[in-house]
Amino acid sequence: MKQTYDVVVVGAGVFGAWTAYKLQQAGKRVLLLDAYGAAHTRASSGGESRIMRCGYGDSEIYTRWAMRSMVLGQEFFASVTGLPMFHRTGVLWMAKDEDAYALQTLATLQRVGVPCERLSRDELATRFPQIHLGDITWGILEPEGGALMARRAVQTLVQEAIKAGMNYVTDAVLSSYGKGKLTEIRTTSGTAFQAESFVFACGVWLPKLFPEILQGRIHSTKQDVLFFGTPPGDNRFAAPAMPVWVNFAEEMYGIPDLENRGFKIGIDRHGEAFDPDSGSRQVDVKNVERARAYVSEHFPAMQDAPLVETRVCQYENTSNGDFLIDRHPDFENLWLVGGGSGHGFKHGPALGEYVAARVIGEAQEIEPQFSLATKERIHKRLIY
Repeated sequence: MKQTYDVVVVGAGVFGAWTAYKLQQAGKRVLLLDAYGAAHTRASSGGESRIMRCGYGDSEIYTRWAMRSMVLGQEFFASVTGLPMFHRTGVLWMAKDEDAYALQTLATLQRVGVPCERLSRDELATRFPQIHLGDITWGILEPEGGALMARRAVQTLVQEAIKAGMNYVTDAVLSSYGKGKLTEIRTTSGTAFQAESFVFACGVWLPKLFPEILQGRIHSTKQDVLFFGTPPGDNRFAAPAMPVWVNFAEEMYGIPDLENRGFKIGIDRHGEAFDPDSGSRQVDVKNVERARAYVSEHFPAMQDAPLVETRVCQYENTSNGDFLIDRHPDFENLWLVGGGSGHGFKHGPALGEYVAARVIGEAQEIEPQFSLATKERIHKRLIY
């Protein structure tokens, strides 16, 4: 059995879902395909929450994409009913002395017009007394930032696209394609899907489907996420009292207690190599100890907080953290979209708009930093 579309998008995470949605909005007949389902538990997009911030050092393109995604995302979520998707908690950057990345972030935010405040140590202590600053000497507050309920947002997006006419199938793609112009893909169920164009936006599964060009250029790392229970009756660690916060100098970030799920701590340091299909989803005891030590130091009222939930996610890292958005070198109509590298979720709407414009021919150029040619096998992280 064969089915024919204008575009087949493989991968129903945030990149694939927004790309498919934007293609469907442009009038294309779209099929969205995923082996496990939209924002499933193994997916990088399948977590409880994701940070929405605009600060990116001096990487202005990511700041502008985050700004654009905020606009597109809020327009979309305002059009659907149900539980809230976005929590505007503000995002607090914590910095020490002459922190080069934080200084670049502040300069970029100010240059492109993102609302932000530079806060002194005294101002931080007054605004956020529940945080023990330690050696933190200043900070940046993005008051319009916050956190998006990730899994809910992606699944709602897919549901709305289906209502508008997009087709959606849960099935796994086979990885034999040949060369030239791709005319169809086949799945493990025996179905063939034909299309004029194909977009593979399947995250950590990209190197599995295209090992000859992506093995070593995108690699998966295990990332542990922990939720600590807040003290009973204590609202200091929930929004609006507590913002989302990031401390990249110590490779830690956190999200306040949202919807009564707990105070989220994420370890931003790249973990061990991880297989998304077969890897154990149990967190490392050493990471629990590290997170608890950090909480005890910087949030002393929570030093005895119980661990109420854990989650193992994964980053799909490119050599330096830049996204991959490019044609496959052997196929004129096959696009490779991925490399979220732990920071990609917030860019979903802008990325989907960008990819859709190139697939349908409204735009041709590709930002050089997104090209396959810039993805090396020696990893040096530059984007946070």
